[in-house]
This record gives sequence, structure tokens and C-alpha cells, in this order.
Amino acid sequence: MSDSTPGVLDGAIAPSLNTVLYGHREAQDFLAQTYRSGKGHHAILVEGPEGIGKATLAFRFANHVLSHPDPTSAPDTLADPDPQSQVSRQIAGGASHNLLHLTRPVDEKTGKVKSAITVDEVRRAGHFFSQTSGSGNWRIVIIDPADDLNRNGANAILKILEEPPRRALFMVLSHAPGKLLPTIRSRCLPLRLTPLSDQEMLSALNHLGYAFRSEEEAGRVLTLAGGSVARALKIINYGGLDIIAAFDKVLTQSGPARRKVMHQIADALSGKDSDAAFDFFVEHFIDTLTDTARSSALRGELAAAERHARLASSVAERFKVSAAYNLDRKQTILDALGDLVG
Repeated sequence: MSDSTPGVLDGAIAPSLNTVLYGHREAQDFLAQTYRSGKGHHAILVEGPEGIGKATLAFRFANHVLSHPDPTSAPDTLADPDPQSQVSRQIAGGASHNLLHLTRPVDEKTGKVKSAITVDEVRRAGHFFSQTSGSGNWRIVIIDPADDLNRNGANAILKILEEPPRRALFMVLSHAPGKLLPTIRSRCLPLRLTPLSDQEMLSALNHLGYAFRSEEEAGRVLTLAGGSVARALKIINYGGLDIIAAFDKVLTQSGPARRKVMHQIADALSGKDSDAAFDFFVEHFIDTLTDTARSSALRGELAAAERHARLASSVAERFKVSAAYNLDRKQTILDALGDLVG
């Protein structure tokens, strides 16, 4: 099973279409029961690593609320949405008048997903609330993820969160909540999701139609995926293992051999339709530096820990700036790898 929605990985199902969620039972029960109590918070900050089901949970809860508009009569658990119900069909088709999904928009000129959620996108939320102000229905906004809000977009969301409309519900998703404006975090109720277990990962990948060829393959992919279905799909469908192997060569080789591998990586990841593979490379790059910094700190090697932590921050900023200003991707990769090897 797969989906062609922009921004959705090959082999994945768009969260608005996905009727099954693996794991996060406690979080699901918490949302259902607090909603039924009538004392639920108007803004939920759903935190956790990318690709573990935050957006699927948000759409699942939105379906629950819109299917049971009276909290007191709503079930105290979240059931799999019925794809044949009117609410599910409207959500799946992006035609619900009571649900707004704010995410990075597609650039009409290039056909690619933009690098940020801008203030223009956030203004859609204001228009959404003004259009539905007299309906009396629940109105739900899913911000997916809030990490992608640029500064003006974040400030615009904050203004709405400070004075939320009546019967409004915000599902604010974040892979890295520490990077959000503190004022946004302070106006949300945090709900932390953890990475999936190996069995949940296997079930989720089987639901997507993928079966491992051997226990060895399964073990390696699951270890590298770290409980993230998105990361597993990047490894499986976007050459993630090859990217890791090439990155390791950069770390272990020297001289002309190293420069050759660096250029091979830069060439492969700056080509057409390489966005997902490039994203995986950036994630692996920064995660490797962060893990090295953490390991050094645990061994008491504080100077090395600080050096790798600073490098992780500077590399992340380099890639962020490159995306924001549409700089040459190949040169950005070469510069970042140059920073790595000194």
C-alpha cells in the first residue's frame, strides 16, 4: 500500500487516510478519556521522534471528535475510523469544513514541498475560524509539524493559541519541542509519544505491505530505524543502507579516496527526486554527531563532547540555511562533510 500525496514517503500512507495506528495505546486512551470528561485542553502538543505516528494519532483523534461532537456521549477509547463514514470520507478527501491541516505547502512552480510553514499558511487558520464561527461545531487544526513554522508563522499561531475560538482544538505536532517558541509550548498540554517497539514496527511495516527477507535484514533495519516507521521506509526504499555505508567511508578513509566518496555522496543526493534520501542523510549526519557527543560526555571526555555538539549544531544550521535560501545542495553537502573531517 502506498500514497502519492506530496511529502508522503514511497510505501507510506498519508495520515489522513491511515485507519490503523500501532502503539501509543496510553496516549489514545488519554485523549479519548479527557475529551469525554469535557475538561480537555484546547491545544495538545504531541511530541516524539519523526515517523512514529504523531500525525496519524492527530487525524485519528480528530475523526473521533468530529464523529462524536458531544463529549459526554463519546466512547472512552479511540476506535479505528470507519473509512465509509461521512466524517472519514471528508477527512480523507480534504473536504471537511471542520478540520484544517497546516503543513508545508507545495510550490506550484516546482511541484516540490516548501521548506517552511509560512505566515500565509497560518492565515488560513484565521480564515477557517471566521468561516465556521457560527456553526457550533468543533473546529480542529492540525499543525504538522510545528517545527516547520518560520518565525512569522510561529508568532501568528501563538496569537491564535492565546485567544482560542470557542470549541476549537489544536493538535500541535513536534519532532523537537525544545526548538519551539517557549510561549507556544506553555499554551499547550504536552503529550509525549515514544518510539515503536520492534513488534509494533514489524506490524506497521507489514500493514504497509513490507516483509523482511531474513531475520538478519529485519534486525539491521529495525536497529537503524530506532522505532520510526518513516526512518525504516527511508532505509528500505531510499537507499538508506548505502548512505550509511558511504558516510562511514568518509569517517574512515583519507586523502583522495575520502574526497572521491564525498563527491559521490554529493552527486547522488543533489540529483532530481533525491529529497527523501537527502533528508535521511542529513538526519543520519546530525544523529551521528549528537550520539558521538553524548558518548564522549558519558566517558568524561568533555572537550570532545562539546566539540561534537557544536559541530552538530553548526551542521544543522548549515543545512537549514541552505534549504531556506535554496542554495546549491551539492556544495552544501561538500561543505558540511568538510566541516566533519576538518
